Amino acid sequence: MYFDIQNSETRSRSPGKQSPGFLCFFSVCCTFFKNIRMGKFAIDLKSGNIVKESELIVGIDLGTTNSLVANMNRGKPEAVRGKDGKSALLPSIVHFSADGNVVVGDLAKQKLISEPQNTIYSVKRLMGKSYSDLEGIDGYFGYHILDDDPDSLVKIRVKSKYYTPIELSAEILKELKRRIENALGEPVTKAVITVPAYFNDAQRQATRDAGKLAGLDVLRIVNEPTAASLAYGIGILPEQAETVAVYDLGGGTFDISILKIHEGIFEVLSTNGDTFLGGDDFDRAITDHWIRQNRLNPDAVKGDKNLSQAIRLEAENAKKQLSYSDAYEGAVNELSCRISRQEFEALILPFVDKTLKCCANALQDAKIDRSQIDRVIMVGGSTRVPLVKQSVSGFFGQEAYDKINPDEVVALGAAIQADILAGNQKDLLLLDITPLSLGIETVGGLMDVIIPRNSKSLPRWGADTRLR
Repeated sequence: MYFDIQNSETRSRSPGKQSPGFLCFFSVCCTFFKNIRMGKFAIDLKSGNIVKESELIVGIDLGTTNSLVANMNRGKPEAVRGKDGKSALLPSIVHFSADGNVVVGDLAKQKLISEPQNTIYSVKRLMGKSYSDLEGIDGYFGYHILDDDPDSLVKIRVKSKYYTPIELSAEILKELKRRIENALGEPVTKAVITVPAYFNDAQRQATRDAGKLAGLDVLRIVNEPTAASLAYGIGILPEQAETVAVYDLGGGTFDISILKIHEGIFEVLSTNGDTFLGGDDFDRAITDHWIRQNRLNPDAVKGDKNLSQAIRLEAENAKKQLSYSDAYEGAVNELSCRISRQEFEALILPFVDKTLKCCANALQDAKIDRSQIDRVIMVGGSTRVPLVKQSVSGFFGQEAYDKINPDEVVALGAAIQADILAGNQKDLLLLDITPLSLGIETVGGLMDVIIPRNSKSLPRWGADTRLR
């Protein structure tokens, strides 16, 4: 009697009919060896036992200004540091060098002033956007955005080539992938990636496509405020129930989510936000202030990409210093760059007020009063601005909670969600919602809503879901 592994067929060399049990045994053996040959599982030759393949899934925060990757280490989420071991933040900047190499991170950031046309930043703000969406602010970018078709998705020109935001985001994800593979000493192919809660379907799909180009199987796209709530709520006792507001103001996007945390269940009640509002707008306001202060021609400054980038980076430094100082004084090419905190707060107040309107809308959609919020969690680097914290605390009538690292908390939450998908977290459940209404286009370019925003489940057949 012998068996053919490749064809998984049992054959007889001796005449006579074999017993059904004997044939069944050899059929199982054939399947077993075929699975070994195909690499479906491995055997420890020393012990003779089947080795269970570990499910390694990482969490990634693909940010406008900085990006991070995190994984679970001894049951706790941990952001992976760079080679220097100091910072987990990877600047979301891509530089194309003269020799054709792609540089990502801190080294790319050093080229922002000297080679602005070859150095791409804030690419997340361009995800799913057309050139018409950038009207009025396209001159602030140091690189060339293709404008041949205002209604088509943006492309960035670098030398003689054109790149989409998806391809550029993939370069950032590749660098994060290399970072964690070097740290863990094993390949990483699966990930959970976070996005702003108000990203539409095209922007979410673009993020998935970027992950695929980077060699990652994106198992789930998680809203950034929801991920932050996972990192915060992991320490809450099972019998303890809290209603929290997650205020997430990053470099290029803003989200506010209202959640209820109870017995390990993270239930999103509502979400609101703006995918084109963040710290970059604060920098632009300071830049415009200095242009007026020095009586410069705005168009001339925007045309000089080296100068405009130098002023933008100086504005970013000023924003950071004004978080703990009353005034900032610097210079760019002998241009005076002075601003007080009072002037800075007057410039950014309209942006902060826009975020508070989103907070009011989120509370209305959740059908709760601001007095019912047990805690307000601050997420995102821009929440370090004192005016932001003061305004949010005043709006909710309580001191905003900023004890967790606002730069890392989203990536840590993504790592927890990845651990849930890997089957290691049995006591946590995430119930998210549809942040934007879904529907079909009707005659006249109108949309007939099928699934209203902030829905947890599909509507009943025949239910009136028209947007009023």
